[in-house]
Amino acid sequence: MRTVTPQAVTTAGDPRLHDYRNLTDIPGRRKIEGDQFFICEGPVAIERLFTSGHQIRSALVLHEKAPRLQELYAAHGVNVPLFTCDRNTMIAITGFDLHRGVIAAADREPIPTGSQRNDVLAGLSKIAVLEGLNDPENLGAIARSAHALGVQALVLDERCIDPYTRRSVRVSMGEVLHIPTMRFTTADDLNNLLAGWTTWALTPHHSADDIWQLDVPPRLALMLGAEGPGLLDATMNIAERQVRVPLHGDVDSLNVGNAATAAFAIVGRPSTS
Repeated sequence: MRTVTPQAVTTAGDPRLHDYRNLTDIPGRRKIEGDQFFICEGPVAIERLFTSGHQIRSALVLHEKAPRLQELYAAHGVNVPLFTCDRNTMIAITGFDLHRGVIAAADREPIPTGSQRNDVLAGLSKIAVLEGLNDPENLGAIARSAHALGVQALVLDERCIDPYTRRSVRVSMGEVLHIPTMRFTTADDLNNLLAGWTTWALTPHHSADDIWQLDVPPRLALMLGAEGPGLLDATMNIAERQVRVPLHGDVDSLNVGNAATAAFAIVGRPSTS
């Protein structure tokens, strides 16, 4: 297997590092990345990146991290630049102290649109519909749980944060790169997309059905809204059933990421029949 030779970087102004500049400037990063590429941060997420099928553009690591990246490059037949630098240069490039000292840039996969979404959903049995989630950590946590617990795709409304946001990718430990994501525009669009699916809206309301007590249908779409406002009325009206995760004591609700994880685990439990 061919070993890629690291390229040492000594100045933050090196033009080859355009992909990695000012990572904390969210609006600025959106302009830089557009719909073309994304940033993957941290050793675990980057290992998952290498197995995700995304085309890697380059990696930037601290000098001492290079051997592990060389192993990944060789194992996966990757032949793109591997830049190395010291910690001070890394901070100057990225805009913050990247504690793990490992970061990579990769091309985005096209997000399915129109009838392509139906093609992706064909043959799946469990998906999650997410509405109004604008916290990248919540989205990342949900993506990680979804992939771990058998939820096979995420369907996001237009208000949801970009699933390729650096923090979403990091918090998901790279699992968001292994699960299809797509968008819907309106309640009517969602309703059409979910034809043939059983739809359950997750809510903390006590009037909702206890999710533990329900038989899991063959094709289930679990719908979750942002913390506080929850699902829009128009979206809630699509749901065939409102369900809740039963809570003990006087706790009225869970963080949406925790609620999603609990619901994914419950509907993924082995059948006893």
